[in-house]
Amino acid sequence: QAEMDKIRYESHEDYVEAKAELQQGLEGVRKALSVLREYYGSGASASMLQEGGGLAAAMQQPAAPEKHAKASGAGSSIIGMLEVVESDFAKSLAAEETEEADAESEYQKSTQENKITKTLKEQDVKYATQEYKNLDKTIAELSSDRDNTDTELAAVMDYYAKIKERCIAKPETFEERSRRRQAEITGLKDALRILEEESSFTQRGKRGSRGSFLGFRQ
Repeated sequence: QAEMDKIRYESHEDYVEAKAELQQGLEGVRKALSVLREYYGSGASASMLQEGGGLAAAMQQPAAPEKHAKASGAGSSIIGMLEVVESDFAKSLAAEETEEADAESEYQKSTQENKITKTLKEQDVKYATQEYKNLDKTIAELSSDRDNTDTELAAVMDYYAKIKERCIAKPETFEERSRRRQAEITGLKDALRILEEESSFTQRGKRGSRGSFLGFRQ
């Protein structure tokens, strides 16, 4: 728009200068034509009066003093040329005015279109900025929701791991099985020994009771 304003300003300045020159030239030509037409027009009237010699002869007026005759043929040529120049000046002036009017109309049209385009672009930028802010807000909210979801998921997975550890038997290694079996064998041996000891004690107790009973009866 700034470049177009500069071009329009320079074009208008050229028009103002050309118009002033054409108007000045046209005015000068028209003045010259007015003077020439008046001059040669009065000469033609005088010739007509002189050519009407019947009335003058009848009145027997004395002859007028001889004057320099006006070259009416040359005058007509000069007037004709000046009329062509006048026409050229008038056409050039009209063309300049038409060109200026067209240029001004086109400038105003383009300026209005540029204003509309600028307004639309500003609105687009405004809406895009608002949309960008809304998207940022939405992304922040989604990120926060995701963080919360990740935290909750981590807690659930941790709880699930604990439950799984309790509910699902883990496969034993060879060493663990060996230790468990050895512990079971040891436990069985201890239980067998205790049973044997209890059985031996019971048997001794029974023998003692029987001997006492037999001695009492004797």
